[in-house]
Amino acid sequence: MEKAPGSPSVQGSYPQKTAGILSSQYGINLFLAGLVLTFAWAVHAVGISKSHLLSYLITLMLVQLLWMLWYLCRSCTQRRLIREKDTHAGARWLKCGITLFAVITLILDSFKIGYYVDFSNCLSAAEGIFPVTHAIHTILQVYFLWCHAKDIIQSFKTLERFGVIHSVFTNLLLWTNGVLTESKHQLNEHKERLITLGFGNITIVLDDHAPQCNCTTTTLCSIFSQGIYYLYPFNIEYHILASTMLYVLWKNIGRKVEHHQQHKTPFKFHGITVGMIFGLIVLISTIAKVVVYLIQIGRSKNKSELALTMFYLHAISVLALMCTAGIVALLIYRLEDRSLDNSKNPARKLDAELLVGTAAGSWLLSWGSILAIICAQAHPKYTWYNLPYSILVIVEKYIQNLFIIESIHRKEEKVNDDIKTLRIVTISRGSTLSLTPSYKEIYNGRATGDEGELPYLLNGSICARENDAAKEEASQANCPAMHSAPELSFYSRNSVANHKRRILKNIAAFLFLCNLSLWIPPAFGCRPEYDNGLEEIVFGFEPWIIVVNLAMPFSIFYRMHSAASLFEVNCKT
Repeated sequence: MEKAPGSPSVQGSYPQKTAGILSSQYGINLFLAGLVLTFAWAVHAVGISKSHLLSYLITLMLVQLLWMLWYLCRSCTQRRLIREKDTHAGARWLKCGITLFAVITLILDSFKIGYYVDFSNCLSAAEGIFPVTHAIHTILQVYFLWCHAKDIIQSFKTLERFGVIHSVFTNLLLWTNGVLTESKHQLNEHKERLITLGFGNITIVLDDHAPQCNCTTTTLCSIFSQGIYYLYPFNIEYHILASTMLYVLWKNIGRKVEHHQQHKTPFKFHGITVGMIFGLIVLISTIAKVVVYLIQIGRSKNKSELALTMFYLHAISVLALMCTAGIVALLIYRLEDRSLDNSKNPARKLDAELLVGTAAGSWLLSWGSILAIICAQAHPKYTWYNLPYSILVIVEKYIQNLFIIESIHRKEEKVNDDIKTLRIVTISRGSTLSLTPSYKEIYNGRATGDEGELPYLLNGSICARENDAAKEEASQANCPAMHSAPELSFYSRNSVANHKRRILKNIAAFLFLCNLSLWIPPAFGCRPEYDNGLEEIVFGFEPWIIVVNLAMPFSIFYRMHSAASLFEVNCKT
């Protein structure tokens, strides 16, 4: 029966829908205001200094701290109430990952505090208050996510929507600030390298925001200033992970969930040795490549060209292996007949959207490189390796996205109740039956001897247990010792399924380590999109640098997010 227009359910849902729209618009405007302020500081706009930007960020963090404290206090007073939880949100491995990044972020904050102390004569007070506020914000936020990432909020829903969305966009602005600061540092280094590659026609103007005074302790200042930029990649990942977890919490406000138990899927090293070995080989070789690249690039033209050639050859090999592994996994999925889980799941939906959305960043860079190679009049030898590299980047992410999205949407294999109660009877000539208790008997605490009426299924016939010895011998005589065709077929299917599962787990483990490996080079300054110089000639220096600075953060995040998703796939398989 249809509900009347003025029914309570409709009246109750309308204000919540309105609250969701209003809170999202509040968050977007909060973010856009901060984005404009960040851009104004980056381009040295008149009347805008770094202290203005930091003051805005400090205010946002303080508001979020007040909201989190209020939420935690309210949760403590209602801790005896049974609350609904989203079992798919805030996985333990995700919490461990964000904790690791948060610890490194706290080290970054301590470096910033030390940097401020050394340059305190010419830095604003906001630059000293910011790292202290950020450290407190980080500690409380990680505690909040550990305790409440799975919550489905059903009270004070309008207020909570604004509090959570405020937290989401605060973290996004902190992520943007970190990306911009790190990109400006990388850009300065890149401009200095271009001269060594022979691109003297590009104007080199360093964008410097360094303090205009002397450091009190030169050695410490050097450690702090250099260490800060090596720690920024972890800070960037921390804030984007926090914003995604908080976004899922926002989507879950007022949600009605189906009460079904989710099976825990712990990570196990058993059965993934091959994938781990090949993945570790890729990881170790990537670290070695990054070290050599950073040492050689910018030293001389020959050394820079050799470093770029080495980068492309290694990346082409890794991407080709990843494409092959992904294709094998998709072929295995095509051979299986298993339905997809289409139930409502905000965390899973966000994972899929982020995979495709952030992959667009590296696709943009790859298509730009392909067009530059086609249109350029002069082609240094190393630039030809850029063509297969760019093509493989596009293809590999296309294949990997298909594999991950299908994996997280596949229903978990459920064991049939008939198989659970099956007991294998081993019969040898002239010996008694060896009985194995069923799963249900053990679960219910019943001994094997208590269920004389439960038959044993063997060779497609029923061999009922009898208390009389003569009947038992007759039963043994009637049940042949050899396995029949249906039984062999069952074991064969089981063996094939286990073999496929082992292959998929090894592929997921291999791709997990490969994505971690491919996250390292761009995160720590190994960026051939900056250094090969061909794109700057075709598109112009400033336009191409803008494209790289916009697309690179998404490309870096894609690799870390893919690694996290593949870890989940490995646990689920």
